[in-house]
Amino acid sequence: MNMEKQMALLRQIQEMEFVAIELQIYLDTHPCDQDALNDYNCAIEKLERLMAEYTKDYGSIVALGYHGSTRWLWMESPWPWEM
Repeated sequence: MNMEKQMALLRQIQEMEFVAIELQIYLDTHPCDQDALNDYNCAIEKLERLMAEYTKDYGSIVALGYHGSTRWLWMESPWPWEM
């Protein structure tokens, strides 16, 4: 397992989460800003792709239940904040 690649991917996820949350807050007060809405949708799409890539390569990034395994695999590796 390449820890540098995993950490870089995790960092990209954190950055995209920040962008999405900030745009969501902005849209709460500017709901008619079509450019911001487009940016938000792009950010969410990118975030979903990054999270899917992380899950495929390193396991679930969230501990929300069953992910197609017969074991709780998320307990076998460090959590993102433990790396």
